[in-house]
Amino acid sequence: MNTEAPLKLCLLEDDPIMGESLCDRFELEGFRCDWYKTAHAAQPYIGNTDYAALISDIQLPDMSGAELYTQLQQEGRTIPPTLFITGFGSISDAVELLKRGAADYITKPFDLDTLVEKVRSVCRRPLREERTDEPTLGISAAMRSLEQTLCRVSEHGSTVLITGESGVGKEHAARFLHHCAARTGKSPFIAVNCGAIPEGLMEAELFGYEKGAFSGAIRTRRGVFEQADGGTLFLDEIGDMPPNMQVRLLRVIQERQVVRVGGETPLPLDLQLVCATHRDLKQMVGEGTFREDLYYRINVVHIKIPPLRERREDILWFTRLFLNEIDPENERHLLPSAEQRLLQQPWPGNLRELRHSIERACVLSAEPAISAATFDAETDHNPPTLDDPDLRERISLYERQIILESLRRHGFQMSETASELGISRKNLWEKMKKFGIEKG
Repeated sequence: MNTEAPLKLCLLEDDPIMGESLCDRFELEGFRCDWYKTAHAAQPYIGNTDYAALISDIQLPDMSGAELYTQLQQEGRTIPPTLFITGFGSISDAVELLKRGAADYITKPFDLDTLVEKVRSVCRRPLREERTDEPTLGISAAMRSLEQTLCRVSEHGSTVLITGESGVGKEHAARFLHHCAARTGKSPFIAVNCGAIPEGLMEAELFGYEKGAFSGAIRTRRGVFEQADGGTLFLDEIGDMPPNMQVRLLRVIQERQVVRVGGETPLPLDLQLVCATHRDLKQMVGEGTFREDLYYRINVVHIKIPPLRERREDILWFTRLFLNEIDPENERHLLPSAEQRLLQQPWPGNLRELRHSIERACVLSAEPAISAATFDAETDHNPPTLDDPDLRERISLYERQIILESLRRHGFQMSETASELGISRKNLWEKMKKFGIEKG
């Protein structure tokens, strides 16, 4: 005999027929349900009663569910995992509430079985704010909050737009989102830099092609959308996508299916789409260089990553992370003077610039202890000339290390590595041959 007490639910629903129907169903499923028709009626009990979940309509007669949620947060109440019921026109409000801490939402009309399944899931879920795992996007309050938002968004598969200056870590954030969403341990993460693909090749790269679709198409090839099916597709620098490709991308997002170049069969897609840019897409829409309908399609959830200069507490955390990656034997360390110098820098190139500075310091420093002088050399107005054989050797070592690190990051995929380094595949092959790097 099961003596475990039933879980208690708090239901906010002003419609008497809907409220009674939901209460009856929840109790049939083994829950206890307290039903309130207004926010004011429920407010004294939320946080003071042991509710396993709060289920609230977004539209209530005395205040909106969003206003109630905000008030409870401002009062410092312990809010149970919250699921909002919303009409189609309020989906954007529900998504905003997810970013602020809500657990889930469901749109009207809905199937009762689906609602019950969501409620059971919400009741089992620990609050995201209670996560104790190590930070992966930084230790600043801004980045910890961003992690929480990404985790919540990952549960819904909504299209995400990540913006921020070059080098702030947009791809890193996309990978974090993918990790949170991870449907299986083998779900793919495919990253594509739209600005690095020649316009003439972009259609085939994104959507794939059938054998014989054009001269040189000697076999069928899957595009990146198909490759990312079941996982995450990250389209970086979406603002660089030419207008004709914007039209095709819009159709793929709307229809959730892709047709290869030269093909006729639509192929269904099930993936998380994440787009990113350092450009102002809203301004581009106004200028007519970016489609307005596409902008709203990819901007369902907007994540803005602040520049490194606005979260200086992350600088030394990332410095140690980069040092561990570059020097896994832990032979190098920074002197306090070097750390202070890093904290004083404006870092216009953000994390990318910081990492390159750490790599350069590891190569150029003759001692295990890296001093501030090593970083001062970056702004030296009278640097050694290239006639210095010592300098040439160090530069070659530095270049080889950067190429090797990039190859390893991308699993020795030539196209992705060349794209990250800003060089052609041919140039990459030549450099690998020059530095004696064999393809892994």
